[in-house]
Amino acid sequence: MSINPSSLLAPRVLSVSEGSWVHQQVLLIFGQIGESSHRPLDGTVTINHHQGRFPPTAWPVSDSFFKALIHLEPGWNRIRLDFSSPKVSSSNSSIPSHASFLNVNYLPLSNLPPLQLAIILGSDSPATYDAMPDRIQREGHGLELAMKKFRMAAYLWQAFTGEQMNRHGFGRRCFRFEDAWEPGTLSYQDWGTGQFRTQAKIHIIRSSKTVAEITDLDLAQQYDKATKKGDLFGIAAEAVKNHFQTKPGQKLYVSCLFLDTHWDPKENTIRGHAALGGGDGDLQLGIFGSHALQSYPSSIEEVWQAFQDCTRTDTAFVANDLNESGSNWEAANIGIGAHLHETGHLFGCPHQESGVMLRDYVNLNRTFTCREPYSTRTKSPGQRLVLPEDECRWHRLDALRFRFHPCFGIPIDTGVGDGSVQVWTVDNGQGGVIATSKSGIAWIELYTEGDDVCHHWREWPEIENQFPRQVALVDADLRGLLPKEKRNSRLKLEIFSAGGGKHVVEDFSQLTNQKLARVRLPDGRWGYRGSKLGYSQMEGSEPQEMILESAHIQTKLLLSIKVYHGFAIDGIEFFYEDSESQLFGKRGGTPGGSEFSLDTRKGELLLGFSLRAGLWIDGLQILTSLGRKSEWFGNPTGGSGHTLIPPRGYSIGGISGSCAQWVDGFSLIIVR
Repeated sequence: MSINPSSLLAPRVLSVSEGSWVHQQVLLIFGQIGESSHRPLDGTVTINHHQGRFPPTAWPVSDSFFKALIHLEPGWNRIRLDFSSPKVSSSNSSIPSHASFLNVNYLPLSNLPPLQLAIILGSDSPATYDAMPDRIQREGHGLELAMKKFRMAAYLWQAFTGEQMNRHGFGRRCFRFEDAWEPGTLSYQDWGTGQFRTQAKIHIIRSSKTVAEITDLDLAQQYDKATKKGDLFGIAAEAVKNHFQTKPGQKLYVSCLFLDTHWDPKENTIRGHAALGGGDGDLQLGIFGSHALQSYPSSIEEVWQAFQDCTRTDTAFVANDLNESGSNWEAANIGIGAHLHETGHLFGCPHQESGVMLRDYVNLNRTFTCREPYSTRTKSPGQRLVLPEDECRWHRLDALRFRFHPCFGIPIDTGVGDGSVQVWTVDNGQGGVIATSKSGIAWIELYTEGDDVCHHWREWPEIENQFPRQVALVDADLRGLLPKEKRNSRLKLEIFSAGGGKHVVEDFSQLTNQKLARVRLPDGRWGYRGSKLGYSQMEGSEPQEMILESAHIQTKLLLSIKVYHGFAIDGIEFFYEDSESQLFGKRGGTPGGSEFSLDTRKGELLLGFSLRAGLWIDGLQILTSLGRKSEWFGNPTGGSGHTLIPPRGYSIGGISGSCAQWVDGFSLIIVR
């Protein structure tokens, strides 16, 4: 890797291997000067970007370690790293004395849904944010600078997340941004020249609400007397939907900054700020205020300086958020880090026992620097040397969610399709439960009585790009993962598939209770009810159960299945060779229903169903043992998708569920 083989002080990159493929424009690296046995040195590493297409940037070396951000161009990037120090002699020639190269391939993934970045302004906003008077004089506090700072913060989120995913063993996967070709802001050396670059687009959205409405005290999240704390989320959602004009079924991921957030020293609260993230299906949204924006870096060159800036926070002018932002570098941590936490929520992460989704972002600075200054939060002198094990991180369960999230795909991922999870109580001699998913079962989370976050989980390995499609969940094994004092607690499971689906079992012991799940067939064998789709809560809903005669009378041959449907499923009728039939649900919807015949000459059998279900059963498709599928009956786009096929070694014995005006509960009864 070294350009000058005689130099023992050429920079060595430890975190990114030579020839790596990455999918993000700004890459975080961690490295060392010389061998660890050498005397620790301070100095500077200069990053010379590919063919000089991005201005060089300089990064501090602390005790021989350095962290730096590299701006990448699509394709192969050959990066030169030069080390210099006043304590080390350098040659007088044009060849740098202590230099090395790193080759990295940047492949942007424009086929994935992007994370959109938006700044929301009141309809009458002056488009400025809170900043100290000397800072306003020095750099301003207008919309253009706000965009630079928000963009740089977003690239820090991305650089941090890409590195974390790699540490978790999932490759350098990360979310992407929507790109725009416009005057570059990532290097301040571009600002004067107007050099155009491809960079993350920031949408500027004017809300229909005025600044006074956005900064109403009733909305202030940290104000004790506020009565409408969640309403800013609704204001943001409305503004975003109007701006993007999305069509139904088009999923949007947007992280928003309210620019009109203002510190109110009289009320001792931050107006126009709420830290919230989540979504309603088509829109996944995170929101945060601009009260710490003055402390953010506005370019790559400023990143390490921003995280070393000990200027005290003056609450005559700016907020000290939660009393954890007593200096500029700490305010940058809280602003950039807590906004990343809300972005975690919009990607589907709940709170965790540690990491960004707890509050570990108070140490976000450590990801980007090797030294930490005095902290007003901990009243301590800070850490002299910060290594990767001291840094802020994404929790393992967040990384698992990202691994299967549509925004985090990489080219080698296989297509998943149906990610739904089914759960079956079976008699496997261990009082067991089987979980199945067409896309594979990836991990389960265990919650005991009183747990508000997950402390115990189990993962399944990926073998040749496939997760196991069927796993056994044995009560004793799962409780063995818990501490002794929790093993008899009520156990809740959340089962996650590799297709991004999830199934919640509120009380596992109820599920393993064979008496509740078992149904006696007329021939004496036991059948088992699978997990139910639909809520069985429509007016007049009544339970129904039907054992298929063909499941226990060997001479009964199932010829065809008729589905009764309108905009939902009304009923299913099974027709036999002896002209008898059995009905589940009722004969409603389109008169006469729709018939699907089995090819009995070829021995075709009913294998299972694909369903669309939410509160009730919206749509249904019949699956056969020969791999055939019927058309979709009912509403093929309502609810969410599920595949009901019995686990290996079992077949369909009947249907259990409920019916009101139409079918609002549906599960298979399976038999060995």
